[in-house]
Amino acid sequence: MTVDTTAQVAVLRELAGYTTTQGIPTLFAPRAGNEITAGLFFRVGCADETLATAGITHLVEHLALHRIGLSDAHHNGATANVFTLFHVTGTETEVVAHLNSVCASLRDLPLERLETEKEILRTEAAGRSRGVNQQLPLWRYGAQGYGLSSYSELGTWRLTPDEVRWWAQTRFTRDNAVLWITGDHVPDGLDLTLPAGRRIPAPEPSSALPQTPAYIGGDDGQVVLDAVVRRSTAASVFSDVLGRALFRELRQEGGYSYAVDADYSPRDAGWATVTAFADALPQKQDAVTGAFVDVLARLRAGRIEPAELESAKAKALKSLDGPDVAARALPSWALNLLMGHEILTPDQHREQIAAVTVEDVRDVAREAWSTALVQVPGRDLAWAGCASAPQFSEAAVAGTRHPSLEDDRVTLVIGAEGVSLTMPDGPVTVRFDRCVAMAARPDGARVLTGPDGFRVEVEPTLFKGVTPERIAAIDAAVPTGAVVRLPPREDVPRPRP
Repeated sequence: MTVDTTAQVAVLRELAGYTTTQGIPTLFAPRAGNEITAGLFFRVGCADETLATAGITHLVEHLALHRIGLSDAHHNGATANVFTLFHVTGTETEVVAHLNSVCASLRDLPLERLETEKEILRTEAAGRSRGVNQQLPLWRYGAQGYGLSSYSELGTWRLTPDEVRWWAQTRFTRDNAVLWITGDHVPDGLDLTLPAGRRIPAPEPSSALPQTPAYIGGDDGQVVLDAVVRRSTAASVFSDVLGRALFRELRQEGGYSYAVDADYSPRDAGWATVTAFADALPQKQDAVTGAFVDVLARLRAGRIEPAELESAKAKALKSLDGPDVAARALPSWALNLLMGHEILTPDQHREQIAAVTVEDVRDVAREAWSTALVQVPGRDLAWAGCASAPQFSEAAVAGTRHPSLEDDRVTLVIGAEGVSLTMPDGPVTVRFDRCVAMAARPDGARVLTGPDGFRVEVEPTLFKGVTPERIAAIDAAVPTGAVVRLPPREDVPRPRP
């Protein structure tokens, strides 16, 4: 639930400087040193896109930074699930020049660079490490909203200049932005003129899970937990307690794992994601899975060592000590203002941390388990009370049947309403009217993805009777905005013996 902006601003006026710059809310607080840092947040990210336009926000970020080129000031951009950030560190003159250039480019994007920047994004994606929690958002949310972080930026193959320009004009507006600066005043000479717009709320979460806790099979070598909890100080402390408990029991005592960690990350105004991870050698995976689940069960039962809780609270309190506390908190305050989340003073934050009890941590542990999605290495977690995440669709469509040339137990069905792949254990179906993206190759291959994350690959060379006419029927039924045309492939698949 979002909080009243007036209340947020009143708190900010007590904590730091607050003003507006060309209509953009602006926070500032001094920090030691000769240089200043500034950040310009926009409330738009990859969760606002569709699978067919995935990457459009990242494209705008790249285009906005292109004209800056080489600079003595340290600067960069970042596109996350629900925000985009442009940040810069340097002298006042360098910071002003940087921010002015970013906003000038947002007003008039260098769209002659569009194809070049698309290629750069695809190159960047090819070398990017996706992290341990790559697959779980897809299984939790499907191929939409917060689930898009599991996918590649498919839109970099099809986005047009008009689409990118419209995205910048409607999302990168003064009413959808917050600026923060680590200084005792707002520098002179800023020109952050941007079009008027509206504050866009974070996307409502979708769900591809009929029930939780749930599990999916994953690669050998790791166990990963993804849970959604209400944002709170107690939830943040719980995450640290969980990380400490996993480290002690899986690494120090059991010797099962080397890398063990837990993380608390706000998702939107009211909810956060808790992620926990442990690695394992193949011969230790059963032991790691069992110990991982046991730690979660212990915390849910309230069997929490006082030292675990006190250490986590001491770490949280330490982050609020030292000089420049307000300056260090500016990014967090700015993002909370943008998202509509409560803004705490350092004293309020300290009070909340000090007040967290074993019972509070136990309650968060229970909430986390009730929403848990766990990735385990090729095992099931039914014994722990977890349901299997859906592996198949409820039903197949009716239509022409095309047996697989590789496996006589598999059949592709192309109908008037969609496509299905029928297998011994069940079907996978994508309906045309709900298709969120269809990747199309010149050789006739089509990959259709539904909002639930299920996808059907139509390979004319691998199924009997998939003629150009059947492909044309699919093309005519899929919404135009969902079609992504990909370049030719070097190797067209052929049936295996």
